[in-house]
Amino acid sequence: MRAPWEIGIPPSEITPESVWLSRRRWLRQAALGSLALGAGGLARAVPADGLEGAVLEAPRDARWSTDESPNRWKDITTYNNFYEFGTGKGDPAEYAGRMRLEPWTVRIDGAVRKPMTLDVDALRRLAPLEERVYRLRCVEAWSMVVPWTGYSLSHLLRQVEPTADARYVVFTTALQPDAMPGVAAGVLDWPYVEGLRMDEAMHPLALLTFGVYGRVLPPQNGAPLRVVVPWKYGFKSAKSLVGIHLQAEPPVTSWMRAAPREYGFYANVNPAVPHPRWSQETERRIGAGFFAPRLPTQPFNGYAESVAGLYAGMDLARNF
Repeated sequence: MRAPWEIGIPPSEITPESVWLSRRRWLRQAALGSLALGAGGLARAVPADGLEGAVLEAPRDARWSTDESPNRWKDITTYNNFYEFGTGKGDPAEYAGRMRLEPWTVRIDGAVRKPMTLDVDALRRLAPLEERVYRLRCVEAWSMVVPWTGYSLSHLLRQVEPTADARYVVFTTALQPDAMPGVAAGVLDWPYVEGLRMDEAMHPLALLTFGVYGRVLPPQNGAPLRVVVPWKYGFKSAKSLVGIHLQAEPPVTSWMRAAPREYGFYANVNPAVPHPRWSQETERRIGAGFFAPRLPTQPFNGYAESVAGLYAGMDLARNF
């Protein structure tokens, strides 16, 4: 008998420091430009401001990347939703550095033949890393374009050999109350839990993510690893993972538990289905400027050609 996840899956003294830094930045950008011309897709877009963190080398996967210009590093790392650190957009950047990132392991278990507990190094080595430039759409009707580094989540899921009962994948985020001031606010029941249907989790676009802009994930962006599901609203992409559990029954996720009338299980980007507080017809692109026009929202965030088949025959207004 074939398991459900196997079915329907689409395929430096003399020179003043300021001048030295400026020259170094120019040289770095020139070198990356040379890579773009001669390395067949190994180069990434260079942001207008500085990068931080250890380098994660990865070739660009053009098949799954948008050609839209990525947001700046500053945009991506200072405008975040990560309620464990507070509800303000700047709270994660201010407080997430308190989070303990070592040691870090992830437990993958449940309806699997080979449950595993792996550290971050083992997880990074599990499959070749790729850079993918994805659109990010928040249910609050703002958006970004982000160059993530990771590999398809399916590589990890296949390693644990899901059984026929593995119909859903549940993601659990780290809970460190002493390092996470937002937990005390009680906005949600902690730890944060999200989930996908198995065929969604096995889709090539679903990315197990370790980096952004070719650097390791900053804490505020979900270090040391997260999942990114680009055709769904951003809250579906769970951060700072410590557990991945496969099971037969659909999970009750954190936002479903907190506000079931506002947040359904699927949370596919859909301009035709408004959230009670935010129309989804248009979106504000972060970093575009105050007077920039709003952008029309695309069904499935522009990934309909790849993922719409997962929902054939479903009423996407009822299954929101």
